[in-house]
Amino acid sequence: MRKGFDDKLKELKQYLTDMGILVEKAISLTNKALLTQSIPLAEEAIQCDIEIDNMEKEIEDMCLKLLLLHQPVARDLRVISAAHKMITDMERIGDQCADISEITIFLAEETYINPLDRISRMADATKKMVTDSIEAYMKKDLDLARSVMEYDNYVDKLFLEVKSDLTELIHKNSDNISQSIDLLMAAKYFERIGDHAENIAEWVEFSITGHHKKLKSSR
Repeated sequence: MRKGFDDKLKELKQYLTDMGILVEKAISLTNKALLTQSIPLAEEAIQCDIEIDNMEKEIEDMCLKLLLLHQPVARDLRVISAAHKMITDMERIGDQCADISEITIFLAEETYINPLDRISRMADATKKMVTDSIEAYMKKDLDLARSVMEYDNYVDKLFLEVKSDLTELIHKNSDNISQSIDLLMAAKYFERIGDHAENIAEWVEFSITGHHKKLKSSR
């Protein structure tokens, strides 16, 4: 019976890895679409969001079956519960990639008022955070999970710099207001993606240690 459970747990981890790869792809497509103002790439990122939604439902079903049918011990229970929480954050990352892609489509015919290098660095950073979080989960690497949590500070710093740049452009020329707001929203979505990646890392920490700092602080 234990072997059957272990096989199912291994399958769950593989599905979670596959979902993580799809989320990484969505972030990459979203970033490239925004930089190049490519509608086809933006539409592909939106399609990724649909696939991510479907994967969330599959993995949620797997988690519930493991919990209900196998009555896992405490350690396994943490691994399954963490996976269930992680997919919620990954699904939201997919949603935010789709939101940014919608902005890309809206701005496709406009000339950008400012280089997007900081926004692009935000995207690269959040992709790294997702990649490292999933790797930390698979390898039970607590140090790697905690490094992801720290890395979110870098994403937050970049967002504040983007916000400052765009605010300055608005002050210089009121014609920049509309696009500045759109680009600021895109940056904000990437900042939220970083927050969700941090959440994933926190659930990885919980799966390893049994402690979750936000749960502890809310008591």
